[in-house]
Amino acid sequence: MRNRYMTGKDRCSAFTLLEVMVAMSIIAIALAAVLGSQSQSVSLATETKFNTTAVLLAQMKIAEMDLDEPKNLISDSGTFGEDFPDYYWETAINSVTLPEAESISKHLVQIDLKIFRGKDSLYRCGFRFYRFSPT
Repeated sequence: MRNRYMTGKDRCSAFTLLEVMVAMSIIAIALAAVLGSQSQSVSLATETKFNTTAVLLAQMKIAEMDLDEPKNLISDSGTFGEDFPDYYWETAINSVTLPEAESISKHLVQIDLKIFRGKDSLYRCGFRFYRFSPT
């Protein structure tokens, strides 16, 4: 009569179903983590690109506004043309009142500039600056 249990050389070298399932679970968890970090990396790169571009476009718009006469400054909006087709800007011009220095406040203008991307405005960036005009 033969022994019912295999020992030594008679044992087959194979993986059990449980070992395969555990290995597949570990691989699935590792791949999910890698793909998640890759997706986050792409999102951060897109946001960084917008922030860099928005600052440069804001500098360009502020330079354009500095060339205008102070009396020609009005609240407005528009695009940046064909070079940046998905980027938009809005300006809001407000007077500044300083009770302590009324003589200065009549020459001071607050300019709020918003840069945003896309119609849904998922990415937006705001800037506030002041312009002094002695005349």
